Amino acid sequence: MHNWNDNQPIYLQLRERIVTQILEGKLKEGEAIPSVRQVATDYRINHLTVAKAYQELVTEGFLEKRRGLGMFVLKDAQKKLLKEERDRFMAEEFPELLRRIRRLGIEKEEIIRMIQQTAEVSK
Repeated sequence: MHNWNDNQPIYLQLRERIVTQILEGKLKEGEAIPSVRQVATDYRINHLTVAKAYQELVTEGFLEKRRGLGMFVLKDAQKKLLKEERDRFMAEEFPELLRRIRRLGIEKEEIIRMIQQTAEVSK
C-alpha cells in the first residue's frame, strides 16, 4: 500500500516518485517505465492521474512516448533533473535552512562538525 499526502495532488506526488527513481538510477536513460495501467493498478489510483504525471514529465523533457511501445526515460534526464533539483535546493530550500540555523543559534563550527560526522558514517 502506498501513502499519499492529502495536501498535494496525487499526480504531483507520483511525478516526484518517478523523478526520485530517475535521480537514484532506479529508472535509467533509455529504459521503459511501467505502463500507465500497471502503475494505476500497483498504486490503486486512477489511470488518468498516472497519465497526467507522465505527461508532466514528457512536457518537461524527461520522458518520451514511443508510439506502441510506451514511455521511456530520455537521454540526459538524470543529469538535467540533478541540475534542476540542485538549483531549486540552492535557491529555495538552502536559504530557508540557513534562516532556521540562525534562528536556532547554531554555530558554524557545530554545523561543520555534524557534516563531517555524517560524511564519515556514510562512507
